[in-house]
Amino acid sequence: RTALRHAVQAQGGRPLYECRGLRVDLVHRRVSREGTEVRLSPKEYELLEQLVIHAGKVLTHGQLLRALWRTENVDVAYLRIYMRQLRVKLEADPERPALLLTEPGVGYRLRAPD
Repeated sequence: RTALRHAVQAQGGRPLYECRGLRVDLVHRRVSREGTEVRLSPKEYELLEQLVIHAGKVLTHGQLLRALWRTENVDVAYLRIYMRQLRVKLEADPERPALLLTEPGVGYRLRAPD
């Protein structure tokens, strides 16, 4: 946990993300929406973790593929599927996301914390 906290801080992020009812505690691996704990699959959590570490910054499809699958030789459709699943679980309105934002033709961005 200490190593994760130091790695997050070294990249300019914070181990605790709070914005619009979403709370992500990277140290304790807990995610909650409006105070209710949300269960994520390991891959969903890895994706969210990358977005939290780089909150407010755009992560390209290639960066996310390397971080989650350790290669870019994976179909981007898998990334889209996991992002859709995260939006269903974490967004108030998954059809009009306010937190997990798409940067068309580039990648994804998590809204910077309030």
